[in-house]
Amino acid sequence: MPARTDNVTDPQLAASLLLMRRGQAVWARQLAELPDDRFDEPSLLPGWTRRHLVAHVGFNARAVARLVEWARTGVENPMYSSDTQRAEEIAFGATLPVEALRHLAAHAAVHLDVEWRDLPEAAWLHQVRTAQGRLVPATETVWMRTREVWIHAVDLRNGASVRDFPDVLHDLLLADLIKVWTRKRTATTPDIILAPTDRAETFSLLSEGGAAASEPLVIVGSAADVVGWGIGRSMRGVATASGGEPPRPPDWL
Repeated sequence: MPARTDNVTDPQLAASLLLMRRGQAVWARQLAELPDDRFDEPSLLPGWTRRHLVAHVGFNARAVARLVEWARTGVENPMYSSDTQRAEEIAFGATLPVEALRHLAAHAAVHLDVEWRDLPEAAWLHQVRTAQGRLVPATETVWMRTREVWIHAVDLRNGASVRDFPDVLHDLLLADLIKVWTRKRTATTPDIILAPTDRAETFSLLSEGGAAASEPLVIVGSAADVVGWGIGRSMRGVATASGGEPPRPPDWL
């Protein structure tokens, strides 16, 4: 019997799936190398132990899989059935035995990957609704999960680093930071220019019209370190244009 493969001919989507799967492998390796007796220790996320984080990543795979099933069947299947489901799942998952958490993380990831693999090519453009209420094509679910696995591998505090991300992921995250900050912008959000020293371009969050209403906050450093600052995981290697220490970034996700 021939191997079953993705129903994808778009090379960009195929590359996106590959990047996600690389991230899933990194997450799985970091988790496999974490001893059972360290699950109760803090993760990099305030207020969350590693138990909370593993539960979240596992249940996130199930939530994203519901969106892919929605795209495949045409029957609405939201990420969460209520505003509290996500928090309730994480709180419950944190009480599970370590072995159960490991099984959750592994089995949920496989289920999601099978949903993607079996999604008909035309269904990739079907609209689904994110937990924030945005209507997006099913292709967006790949990026949603990509961010989760790569970044939470760092949050596990078991050796992964933003600096280890592939260059293409740094570029995608730099663009995503600007995109999300623009969407969530408030009156107190400053104008920001991300100026990675190892890239030819900058990434700008500017006031309407393309020009800064005031002196923008310029963040300088390698692409990896600028990403680490922007996603709120690290302050190392970055500075303002004047050489000072940057403030905390705006909320991202």
